[in-house]
Amino acid sequence: LIILDKKYALDFMIFCQRNPKACPLVGVTDVGDPFFRTLGNDIDVRHDVPSYNIYSNGKLLKLVNNIADLWSDSLVAFAIGCSFTFEHSLMKHGFKIDHIENNKVVPMYRTNIKNKKSGPFNSEMVVSMRIFNQKDINKVKQVSGNFSFAHGDPIHIGNPIEIGIKNILSPDWGDSPRKKNEYEEYVFWACGVTPQNSIIEARIPFCITHTPGHMLITDVSENSLHC
Repeated sequence: LIILDKKYALDFMIFCQRNPKACPLVGVTDVGDPFFRTLGNDIDVRHDVPSYNIYSNGKLLKLVNNIADLWSDSLVAFAIGCSFTFEHSLMKHGFKIDHIENNKVVPMYRTNIKNKKSGPFNSEMVVSMRIFNQKDINKVKQVSGNFSFAHGDPIHIGNPIEIGIKNILSPDWGDSPRKKNEYEEYVFWACGVTPQNSIIEARIPFCITHTPGHMLITDVSENSLHC
């Protein structure tokens, strides 16, 4: 979830269009309307996210549980597809996912992968990471690749250093992962925290996002999001 003043809305929409792996745009509200009309019958962005981050000039001010007192007629909300969608499908195909098994938040990292710029929005891609057995990676790629509106197939497989991650055990967001064994690989997906990172670096005067790992749930079925 990204909520911005209308003066930044077009630049941000173009940023999503230019960086669809990290920012798959699945919904936009009308200016001043807190409801995602295309994603469900009663999805109110003021109340329907478990935790919100409030930013000012690139600084995280606070976390809150609703934004009713912060909403205004000049705001526009954007819904970005989430890896939780393809994770559910992976589990239905028999794969175990560490952070879900251990009731943790997926580890997320800043990288050296450049986004395509739009207006003030630029920065580098953020990725999320999961560990899978080497023999299963092709199947994992196939299953996640069915969900282009939820980041699709992996952006990188293997050595974290190649995409600028120096310490895999110290993520920028989420919980620390375990070390992989010799039969496994680190698998990285483009992550919807990317626009948060771009907003932080752009020092937008005011912005509201979901707290990483605390997602908006829509009424859209995962099957309708297949490529």
